[in-house]
Amino acid sequence: MLHPGLLNFTGKGPNMSKHRQITIGLGLVVLWGTLPASACAQDYAGEWKVGLARVKITPTQPVYMAGYESRNHPSERIASDLYAKALALEDHSGKAAVLVTADLIWLRGELCDAVYAAVAAKTGLKREQILFNASHIHTGPAPTRPSGQPEFGGNQNPRRDYRHNAEFTRQLQRQLADIILTALKTRTPARLSWGQGVVSFPMNRREWTARGVILGANPRGPADRSVPVLRVDAPDGKLRAVLFGAATHNTTLGPNCYAICGDYAGFAQAYLEQAHPGVQAMFMLGCAGDSDPYRNFHQERPVARQMELAREHGRELSSEVDRVLAGGKLKPVRGPLRLAYGMTDLPLEAPGQEQSKQSSAKEGNPPGVVKARVAVWQFGKDLTLVALSGEVVVDYVHFVEQTLGPTQLWIAAYSNDVFGYLPSARLLREGGYETHGVRGRRFASNAQDVLMAKVRELAAQVGRPLPQKQGLR
Repeated sequence: MLHPGLLNFTGKGPNMSKHRQITIGLGLVVLWGTLPASACAQDYAGEWKVGLARVKITPTQPVYMAGYESRNHPSERIASDLYAKALALEDHSGKAAVLVTADLIWLRGELCDAVYAAVAAKTGLKREQILFNASHIHTGPAPTRPSGQPEFGGNQNPRRDYRHNAEFTRQLQRQLADIILTALKTRTPARLSWGQGVVSFPMNRREWTARGVILGANPRGPADRSVPVLRVDAPDGKLRAVLFGAATHNTTLGPNCYAICGDYAGFAQAYLEQAHPGVQAMFMLGCAGDSDPYRNFHQERPVARQMELAREHGRELSSEVDRVLAGGKLKPVRGPLRLAYGMTDLPLEAPGQEQSKQSSAKEGNPPGVVKARVAVWQFGKDLTLVALSGEVVVDYVHFVEQTLGPTQLWIAAYSNDVFGYLPSARLLREGGYETHGVRGRRFASNAQDVLMAKVRELAAQVGRPLPQKQGLR
């Protein structure tokens, strides 16, 4: 299935097989369903209770920033505040779940597990009842490990003082637990509905040259330009919250930007909340691993122009969300809520002589594999949310559609953990930045099959009707 608003194109070239269809966002916008949210009150009144909470997580002191290793000193100013937000759901049977989003480069598994443990001790929730997603901004603090040292990709340097980063991370852990508990305590009756739109700025960044694949812009390459939107209303039809997504890196702001900022996703949330006072807007990142915002050639632009582009992309995204909210064609989302969570071992290629056989173990993984976390949330017969960990490339959108069927899907990445890039077998053949693997070990070509087998297993657990099993193509 093509995502709403995506044009089907079949062609040949070094970055696509002759039989493979890729998606390019040039076409019409199609919205799911036929019923406006305000017209559905009697159809699913009493289905849900929803609680909301938020906390500002803007660092109060200069911190080393995550995302670009070329940065050589801490942050200089605050361009926009960063937030973590929680959406607690409860279906008519009392089954609860909480979605947490954060304006951060990632939420690593050990941090998510620590937050979950603190919440579970007070609530008894199971692991599948909490889902974490990070917007993958490159203009926020570099979180640290329990030792106080930065996580990989966080400008690691033993001569630098990361105490402010460590303090930020300790506080963040407490803040995330607190907003989950607050959201659970504030649940009141609500109605859910969803639809999809499209934006133009996600761009495949795997540019082909005579020397192979480089980081650039590839207008013919696949990109997911869909904008999933979940609307949360009070029983009287008043908008309370909106959860929305996009699938491209938050890299409008480049390595010469030392300002704390939520990039396009942060601006989109802010614009929606300005347009709808009292509403909580939340962003969830999709399969953005091989996509950058169009016109993000940040190395060639002054920071002021980068900031203008981030606001421009945020304005386009928020305007499309608003159009979907007001379009009158949102589809109701009913219960029951069924949840599944699990891990699977993604195989790595055998190490070369120069590579350490213990590199995976240092990351908390058995030698030869990377543990990937998968969550599937099923909303009655109306919607399936699939949440993958890692920097997942766009091919996995197609894989999930093949595995589960192409309709009523919301596909997110950067969820519950980020271990690095997760390429497909196609990208592994082609090479390029996203294929470097984890600590010098490339993924094996069958990693995609292993992951999709886990997705299918969990989807079966939550009761999604599945197509006849076939191989990925």
